[in-house]
Amino acid sequence: MSDQYPPPPADGVPPNTGQVPPNYATPVPPQYGTSAQPPYGSPAQPPYGSTQQPYTSAAPLDDAQTRQWAGLAHLGGILGFLPSLVIWLVFRERSAFVDQEAKKALNFQISVLIGYVGSAVLGALPFIGGLSGLVTLAIWVTSLVFSIQGYQAVQRGQAYRYPFTLDLIK
Repeated sequence: MSDQYPPPPADGVPPNTGQVPPNYATPVPPQYGTSAQPPYGSPAQPPYGSTQQPYTSAAPLDDAQTRQWAGLAHLGGILGFLPSLVIWLVFRERSAFVDQEAKKALNFQISVLIGYVGSAVLGALPFIGGLSGLVTLAIWVTSLVFSIQGYQAVQRGQAYRYPFTLDLIK
């Protein structure tokens, strides 16, 4: 068998052999950073060494805001411990009253969470497991009542103390 090349095409265009024709110009790679279109996003940063605004602490809360956030720390306990935790972390340095009331609400909600875990453990016991649902309901109703009482006391401008709670966050 002999090596034969395929016949040339009928239209006269030679097949692509991988060679570059002599009059072909090499492509220029793209030049980055020379775009005529303005960039997207935020405006340019100020030049290096320019003055920046100093950080200032947030303004203290007025009386209405203090009562609002302290009350929401107590009412937020209906949803769990996270609302009380977030309010305490955000507003503890802006108002001593909110700091105090949010810590109390957070401690109570952590105590309630421990009660729920205890109720779940009780539910796993074979002979008294049926009481678990009643214990959970009692914990929820107690949490609801005390959270509303805490909210009402704070709206009157009074500090509220939960009847029983673990003092975990001081």
